[in-house]
Amino acid sequence: MEPVAKRNMTSRRNLITEPFWVRVFLSLVALAFLGLLVLLPVVIIFVEALAKGFAYYVEAIAEPDAWAAIKMTLLVAVIAVPLNLVFGLVASWAIAKFEFRGKSFLITLVDLPFAVSPVISGMIYILLFGAHNMIGQWLIERDVQIVFAVPGIVLATLFVTFPFVARELIPLMQEQGSEEEEAAILLGASGLQTFWHVTLPNVKWALLYGVLLCNARAMGEFGAVSVVSGHIRGLTNTIPLHVEILYNEYNFAAAFAVASILTILAVLTLVMKSIIEMRHSKRISQKAEG
Repeated sequence: MEPVAKRNMTSRRNLITEPFWVRVFLSLVALAFLGLLVLLPVVIIFVEALAKGFAYYVEAIAEPDAWAAIKMTLLVAVIAVPLNLVFGLVASWAIAKFEFRGKSFLITLVDLPFAVSPVISGMIYILLFGAHNMIGQWLIERDVQIVFAVPGIVLATLFVTFPFVARELIPLMQEQGSEEEEAAILLGASGLQTFWHVTLPNVKWALLYGVLLCNARAMGEFGAVSVVSGHIRGLTNTIPLHVEILYNEYNFAAAFAVASILTILAVLTLVMKSIIEMRHSKRISQKAEG
């Protein structure tokens, strides 16, 4: 009997009807477009970052304000990503596996950050926790600072990143259905056991993919964080905000040096994303062949 993978490859070949030169032309156009919009800017970043030599590059990154921005970015990501992971798992499990009143409204709320400008979301936190309203005054009286401090940056980052994990898991969980969970429960497993031993293993690759996207957005977020941070140099600046300050000061080599950190993180994210996709595709192929 012909293997499933070989049959699928033969079927894909039969679907190709365009001439060879058309496929080559379209591929070259796509590669040129990607090279112009993706590869060329990345190359320029590193060329400008190393324009004054490697020693200056290291010095620009090790500078106290730059190092403070790096630590702030990592701190925010370490707090925001695990919280979004928990929210994404809970929200997607509830939406995909259960029927309840308000389900459509919950799905709308999950998609809300995609529709709201990050700057607007930052302004909302300023209006909510600023000194010009009752909540802000109550917090100030108790020496609790939200905006222009780490809590405000974390809240703004949470808002703009919380859909990523949920949006990767919801379609997959809906496609898988709930038959395996129902079978586990009928066999005597508790709800928590069913989640850990049935639901979670089935979505682990999508979960990792969502966490990677969430982490990348958390580290690179500019709009919402710019509004709530106050741009306090060495205290509340993240890497994107510090890059903006250096660029506005015409310190271009230092700005590109710090920006290269985000570029390296982005490249690592893409590599990890590709590895996850390859393993997921391999797993699907093995299941199909089995």
